[in-house]
Amino acid sequence: MTGKRSRNIEVGAAICTILVLAPVVLSQNSSPIPVDKSQLKAWFNANIKPASARGSTIDPALAKAEVAAHIIKVKKDGSGDFDTITKAIASVPSGNTKRVIISIGGGSYREKIRIDRSKPFITFYGDPRNMPNLSYDGTARQYGTVDSATLIVESDYFVAANIVIQNTAPRPDGVMVGAQAVSLRISGDKAAFYNCKIIGFQDTLCDDRGNHFFKDCYIRGTVDFIFGSGKSLYLGVTVITAQNCFLRRIQVQGKRSKFQWAGEIRQAANRRGSQTFPGSWLY
Repeated sequence: MTGKRSRNIEVGAAICTILVLAPVVLSQNSSPIPVDKSQLKAWFNANIKPASARGSTIDPALAKAEVAAHIIKVKKDGSGDFDTITKAIASVPSGNTKRVIISIGGGSYREKIRIDRSKPFITFYGDPRNMPNLSYDGTARQYGTVDSATLIVESDYFVAANIVIQNTAPRPDGVMVGAQAVSLRISGDKAAFYNCKIIGFQDTLCDDRGNHFFKDCYIRGTVDFIFGSGKSLYLGVTVITAQNCFLRRIQVQGKRSKFQWAGEIRQAANRRGSQTFPGSWLY
């Protein structure tokens, strides 16, 4: 069993290394993203290359960080290095220069998590068959909108794979004051999210600033639930507006934001089902 777990971690490290480099390569690539969703996989495989084939497209600090990753295990039952994610992050030194993979065991982690800018190169990695759920119920009334997030990432080169990030605060009713409740705020540069679920109601995802890459993710909310000034690529991402919401809108903040969509947006139509809007759509 130990050997099997080690191999799984190694595979996870390889996946995360590829993902964190993706925004760098995509920003320099001239090949257009296909509108036809069936062509996305071929486009991705043709344009996203292994680190060994990227040469000068990788900045020196990142290349050095990926040489020897350090793995920290978080298990709720105490069988890992730590029993909370917060403790694992605290163990990473300020000024970190190496990839640190925090392997998170399955289960629910009720924590309000913050990674400050002094701790770059951190990866959250979960088992895709038993994805860990990071949840908290912070609201704008308590913390202010952007600081209400369950997970706040201010550092560069962050990666998350196979993670559920959720804000469990009550659903806004249009009357509640300070009901905004962010699930994820990403403020660092060159971050990547793969097969993650980001779930909330109002202001679910604060794509604050920096270059970010979301692939095969699921994002759910109600009002203005993707917002910010980040320059991000959403590839094969499913976006759901929760059923029976009083207002359905995705907001791109100002003219500074540059969002590219490749995939589909689904808008729930009360309890009778959902309606699909293929291709590119923003409001």
